[in-house]
Amino acid sequence: MARATSTKLSVSPRQAHGSRAVRRLRREGRVPGVLYGRGGDSVAFEIDARELRLALAATGAVLDVSIDGGDATPAVLKDAQRDPVHGQTVHVDLQRVRLDQPIHAVVTVELTGAEEAPGAKEGGVLEHVTRELNVEALPTEIPESISYDVSAMDINDTVTLAALTAPPGVTLLDDLEETVIATLTPPKLQLEEEEEPEEETELVGEGEEVEEGEAPPAAEGEAERGEGAEPPPEGGGE
Repeated sequence: MARATSTKLSVSPRQAHGSRAVRRLRREGRVPGVLYGRGGDSVAFEIDARELRLALAATGAVLDVSIDGGDATPAVLKDAQRDPVHGQTVHVDLQRVRLDQPIHAVVTVELTGAEEAPGAKEGGVLEHVTRELNVEALPTEIPESISYDVSAMDINDTVTLAALTAPPGVTLLDDLEETVIATLTPPKLQLEEEEEPEEETELVGEGEEVEEGEAPPAAEGEAERGEGAEPPPEGGGE
């Protein structure tokens, strides 16, 4: 388990607003954002995209945000909007926090030892069901991730959140018994040869069956008239 670290983040006040100004910022390699919370005013800012990417590399990290060289304010990433095509961060929301008060956060779950699991060696399928957990902790105690060792899992085993041990100072907020972390299911057997379905007699009308090689009633009538025979005249053939 890795704990969050404090990262310095220097931002500049953002004066221009509107979609045109935002597009200009992004073309210049900068990302717009907002800092809010703890009863203070919301501050619109901009920051170099590369600097922001490096600062957010550690999930859950506490950011020491300095606006235009002023005093640093501890904050956490509350939301990040990404470009749906390129995946680049296009806007961030930062929330001010107090280092002596717990906050809610989302941390990732990592599975270790998957290749050593007996069930996996037997061909079972290991599925990582829940990848993120809701936790409560002091900002400086929020882990970047929580690991669970699945090396002892057998086929048909299910691991719930109750099996995880929360790091000191961290409270797990999700349902311990209902939140499934991982399952190991039996291998899916594939039949080498699929049996051909047996031919069934075809029903012709109600209660009539046609045996193999036997013509249906309509065909019999046509056969009796012979190939090329004219149909009987209408009205009795006088």
